[in-house]
Amino acid sequence: MTVAVPATDVTPAHEEAAARLIEAERSGVPCAPLRELIPHGTIDDGYVVQQRVIDLTRAGQRRVGRKIGLTSPAVQTQMGVDTPDFGVLLADMAYGDDDPIPATRLLQPRVEAEVAFVLGSDLPERPVVAADVLRATEFVVAAIEVVDSRIADWDISIFDTVADNASSGVFALGGAPRLLTDVDLSAVEMTLTSDGETLSTGSGSACLGHPVNAVVWLANVVAERGEPLQAGEVILSGALGPLVPVQRGKTYEATFTGLGTVRARFDA
Repeated sequence: MTVAVPATDVTPAHEEAAARLIEAERSGVPCAPLRELIPHGTIDDGYVVQQRVIDLTRAGQRRVGRKIGLTSPAVQTQMGVDTPDFGVLLADMAYGDDDPIPATRLLQPRVEAEVAFVLGSDLPERPVVAADVLRATEFVVAAIEVVDSRIADWDISIFDTVADNASSGVFALGGAPRLLTDVDLSAVEMTLTSDGETLSTGSGSACLGHPVNAVVWLANVVAERGEPLQAGEVILSGALGPLVPVQRGKTYEATFTGLGTVRARFDA
């Protein structure tokens, strides 16, 4: 299932913005910013466009989870917002540890390392609190999210990125799940490397103070929109360190204290 948006909320401008994103992905040529089409586009406008793109291009695809973006206060300040955003994860976006990722399906990819939550039970509609997330989480696992933008040169506003499915690309999960009782997520230290070179570092506390806080935020927002988090969903909780541009033919490895490693390998 995907987040439902009433048809009456969709305007011709939303349709044009969705068409621009769809054509960028189809052609492999990034497009101009969407804010040219909706100059005063809000976050809610962004979610309308996001859902329209999914409806038009991914109908029938299995939703496997959600991703959270803008969990860093510094990035929120840069975007001029005080809240994270979210996107939808579909089955064809998922890769295993060290699976080859075709470079041709991505336009301007960047990698970021984060903690993925896999839910073992549904979350209540709201209000959701941290205890609900702790109880519902079956396990956590190391993850690399490959973010991507259909918008040229990553020239994005908050409206642009939300409309573009929170700049989603693909993601890879590690193969060593951990129980929440076995790891202190706020204290997790992350190092992202390629060919032995350290490219990014960070910690669990960089994700809204604690990755659980990010999942609580998401659970309440999507419940308010009529799609509460469900058992089996994968939740990418947000980057622990800076983004790194992808080079084709490279393998990126993220190492987390207490969570092990995960690799994203890109075809040349």
